[in-house]
Amino acid sequence: MIYQIPKNRPHTPILNSVESPYQLRKLPKDRLPELAQELRSFLLYSVGRTGGHFGAGLGVVELTIALHYLFDTPDDRLVWDVGHQAYPHKILTGRRDLMDNLRKKGGVHPFPCRSESNFDTFGVGHSSTSISAALGMAVGSKFKQTDRRVVAVIGDGALTAGMAYEAINHAADINAKLIVILNDNDMSISRNVGGISNYLAKVLSSKTYQYIRNGSKKALAKVPKAWSLMRRTEEQVKSMMLPPGTLFEELGFNYIGPIDGHDLPSLVGMLENIRDFDTPQLLHVVTSKGKGFYPAEIDPIGYHAITKIEPLKEAKTNQPKALKFCNVFGGWVCDMASEDKNLIAITPAMKEGSDLIKFASLYPDRYFDTAIAEQHAITFAAGLACEGLKPVVAIYSTFLQRGYDQLIHDVAIQNLDVLFAVDRAGLVGEDGPTHSGSYDIAYLRCIPNLIIMTPADEQELRQMLSTGYLHQGPAVVRYPRGTGMGVKVSSSLETIPLGTAVTTRKGKNIAILVFGTLLANVNEISAKLNATVVNMRFVEPLDYKTIDAIAKQHKLIVTVEDSSVVGGAGSAVLEYLHQKNILIHCINLGIPRRLIGAATAQEQLQECGLDASGIYDAIVDKLSAIGENTDFPYNVKQDLQLEGV
Repeated sequence: MIYQIPKNRPHTPILNSVESPYQLRKLPKDRLPELAQELRSFLLYSVGRTGGHFGAGLGVVELTIALHYLFDTPDDRLVWDVGHQAYPHKILTGRRDLMDNLRKKGGVHPFPCRSESNFDTFGVGHSSTSISAALGMAVGSKFKQTDRRVVAVIGDGALTAGMAYEAINHAADINAKLIVILNDNDMSISRNVGGISNYLAKVLSSKTYQYIRNGSKKALAKVPKAWSLMRRTEEQVKSMMLPPGTLFEELGFNYIGPIDGHDLPSLVGMLENIRDFDTPQLLHVVTSKGKGFYPAEIDPIGYHAITKIEPLKEAKTNQPKALKFCNVFGGWVCDMASEDKNLIAITPAMKEGSDLIKFASLYPDRYFDTAIAEQHAITFAAGLACEGLKPVVAIYSTFLQRGYDQLIHDVAIQNLDVLFAVDRAGLVGEDGPTHSGSYDIAYLRCIPNLIIMTPADEQELRQMLSTGYLHQGPAVVRYPRGTGMGVKVSSSLETIPLGTAVTTRKGKNIAILVFGTLLANVNEISAKLNATVVNMRFVEPLDYKTIDAIAKQHKLIVTVEDSSVVGGAGSAVLEYLHQKNILIHCINLGIPRRLIGAATAQEQLQECGLDASGIYDAIVDKLSAIGENTDFPYNVKQDLQLEGV
């Protein structure tokens, strides 16, 4: 058992000899447990230096070794779900010495990524996709007559999403050659693992048992009643001895387990038994999240992911700590719930991330975690609204995409009273494009009946949450990941008028219309440009009166947003100007139509030209271009005192 993250690279001679699974398969079986110890130590050291997802990877060290040892990867397909558990996989597949650059710009991707390695068979980020993807690969292999093996490794959290069951149902229906490994890492499905269940699992996976079972099926196929009796008897015995398997057996999989996922010899033996079966197999493996690192074992939620271990710095005294945006939401939802007994809080498995911990403690009867089931969460909220309750759905922007049909069909069309607190909007840093909230404004603003708000700071977030909550109809408040600007947050539940912008600085010729927290970056350069600055606050409804006034008094309109520039809030402004036949020079600044890779949040903003200097340069470049037009009486050098433009 390890109690501290090592500061120095541990001694790992066996791991150092494994440059890829090809070398791994040359090791004798009795060296695998020692390799597991080295891999776990290296993983602790590596993630301690870079930060990242932590506990799940520690829990699948033995499983990862067993899979790559027994299957001919990458020719045999190995699909991971969600990807949090894939760091050991990356280390064993040629990226060990690159792990220092994990989650950094241009470095190792935080999740499996097809363009990074041919061992990463499917790009991962959102959950519950592995079985569907693996089934597609299995069918593709059959079509091409390659006879490769396909394995999906799905965590029990991911198995709460309906998509996983849809795939299981389909795989059984077509009798696919597919292995699904259920990594049960918090005992949420099975009983404790013991000698009897391990013994029974070995029996059920043995070739002898399968031969007898399949032979009996053929022999009794012409005697339906006899086969039906045998089948019911087999299921009843399994149900008595191994209750978790009943569901999967009924769905058409041969269920095996649960087995100890940290017992490497047993894992290897079990996988050897089942790897060449031609019918759908489900192996239930029980693991311990954070295995081998004591703090993570006793606090698997707290150690789901960690930040980079930094040297201790002297704390600044009398320095108030800025709230995270999710903390502002967490405080507001408790305060509003104390005023309105109809408030119901819903989250699809994001209790900690959305800061609903206190709410769940204070109002357990009014808190619902739907697990990883975004579609259900939204329609569940719609049903609550039908009964006169007021649901608040706390959901990440990237996960709201998964419930898009429900948002339109079940909430917006019926104009139901649901508030969406959309966290992690915009660029999110090291987790990369799968987790960025780049598209929400573009995919939300086309939906009728939907109010969309973009707070510039912590106080506005609180006000907008109240505004959206008290509005009769669906409303969205989108806010970014991380710490705010340090703006003081009141304890009131005051609202702001719908569709009203605020001019925060008056200037000349240039007007910058800002949607969201990039207002802070614009404020850095507004005086230098002598620009008018408008905090737009609402994407829908837009403040058309303010836009009209701005267009009359300025020569150039610049829109700034931390979301997709294609179809975003800036596009909404252009559409209005076009509709009103208002001719004025414009620039739309936002996230470009390309994937922004993992990097720090500041590096991502710089890449998109959304940091202060990037916004400034874009405006100056535009002024320089249009200044050559005689119809635009604006001397860039003279009015801005810029050199070399």
